[in-house]
Amino acid sequence: MELNLLAAAIVAGLAAIGAGLGFGLMGGRFLESVARQPELAPMLQTRMFIIAGLLDAVPIMCIAIAFLMIFQ
Repeated sequence: MELNLLAAAIVAGLAAIGAGLGFGLMGGRFLESVARQPELAPMLQTRMFIIAGLLDAVPIMCIAIAFLMIFQ
C-alpha cells in the first residue's frame, strides 16, 4: 500500500514539474514572438491558448491516475 502512495506522489510531482516547465517555455516563446512581430499577436495568442489547453490536459490525466493509485 505504501508503494502505491509513493508512486502516486511521484506521478503528481512529475506532472506538476512538467506542466510548469511547459507553460514557462510556451509563455517565454510567445512573448519573444510577439516582441519580434507585434502584428501577429492575435494569431499567436489564439494558438498559444490552444496549446495551453493541450498542455494542461496531460497533468490532469496524471493526477487522475495518481488518484486511482491512491484509492484502489
